[in-house]
Amino acid sequence: MSFRHLAALLIAATACAPAAGSGPAGTLAADPAPVAFVGVHVLPMTGETVLQDHTVVVRGDRITAVGPRGEVEVPEGATRVEGQGRYLLPGLAEMHGHIPNPNAPEQYTRDVLFLYVAHGITTVRGMLGWPGQLELREKTASGEVLGPTLYLAGPSFNGNSIDSPEQAVEKVRQQTEEGWDLLKVHPGLTREEYDAMARTAHEVGIRFGGHVPADVGLLHALESRQETFDHLDGYVEYLGDGALDQEKLADVVEKTREAGAWVVPTMALWETLLGVSDPEALDEYPELRYMPDDQVDQWRRAAQSRRRDAESQMETRRRIADHRKVVLKALSDGGVPVLMGTDAPQIYSVPGASLRHELRLMAEAGMTPYEILVSGTRNVGEYFEEQDSFGTVAAGQRADLLLVRANPLADLDNVFDRAGVMVRGRWLDAEEIQRRLDEVAAR
Repeated sequence: MSFRHLAALLIAATACAPAAGSGPAGTLAADPAPVAFVGVHVLPMTGETVLQDHTVVVRGDRITAVGPRGEVEVPEGATRVEGQGRYLLPGLAEMHGHIPNPNAPEQYTRDVLFLYVAHGITTVRGMLGWPGQLELREKTASGEVLGPTLYLAGPSFNGNSIDSPEQAVEKVRQQTEEGWDLLKVHPGLTREEYDAMARTAHEVGIRFGGHVPADVGLLHALESRQETFDHLDGYVEYLGDGALDQEKLADVVEKTREAGAWVVPTMALWETLLGVSDPEALDEYPELRYMPDDQVDQWRRAAQSRRRDAESQMETRRRIADHRKVVLKALSDGGVPVLMGTDAPQIYSVPGASLRHELRLMAEAGMTPYEILVSGTRNVGEYFEEQDSFGTVAAGQRADLLLVRANPLADLDNVFDRAGVMVRGRWLDAEEIQRRLDEVAAR
């Protein structure tokens, strides 16, 4: 099996299965009262620094004040969240996520959205749109549905959905008029179809990203100003699966930076798809209790099958997995902005919880804790800077915040020791989050 075929399998694999059971809708609007985080240590993500003993004030969905405790007044009637030595940083992002299609049970969709928030993810770029999904984007933005802020790609451009350059042009214009945030590129497009899509996208002002079709190739996609390269797609194919040519790698890093492109690594998922992950270890993930049993069974069978298929090529596949880490490190060091993403929900990537495995592999690639956190905060805000202001802790920024009990710059695992999450000004403490997680697990 070719590794580009491995990528093509994602077109079908990213469909979300419905959860068993049902429950009340339980929509929540943003809390209108001000919230003050008092005496917290702030990681503003504007630099590798910690602002000790600060107060951060939130009104509505905006941060209104950040400063040393004693210099920032706590508004009358504000909900106080005491610091107690805790650390406050911007909410994280899932830049290659998936949202259930509108035909899935409503409760399952709400559970997926809550799982993101419960694990500190306050922004999701959905990378496989469905007709009728834009309404959900508005419901989460208004607070009618509790979930992260959504930016959604439309239904994908792939070898099955597009069969001519003319159809590609029509689909770009249609998705732009419908209001999608970007176009999703999947494998299978011819070069002529891709060029028609890219040319029209630039004409109408809509961004596009995702995979690199085989007929297009990495360099042409960069020249065409494809904006994001998800899964590091195209890089291993361009460099080859033999010994890495460091000069060629340095050259493509420079070309990527000059093109103004961004990369979304999805490292953990790709090790599972390559078959180099241990299926028994995957089965031990505690977060599997938040997914439907039939979905987990499907993942289990798929992982076991991939492992069997990989046995005869294990040396090659492990080398590809290692090369991906080298490529990620080179891109990061070379000034190419990295965007945090895990491709959840996907085989053993449970929404939100999948970050634990992703961050570990980004660290193994050689990225520092600060660089990794930037990829899920400030970089994401810069990517979406024309839509909103978020990704740092500063006045005027969207109030997406993560409160943890110890410094993530000292140990990334501290990201997962959460005291609470704020999404667009709505505060959920650890107790409320755990109660809701227990409800999801019970379903």
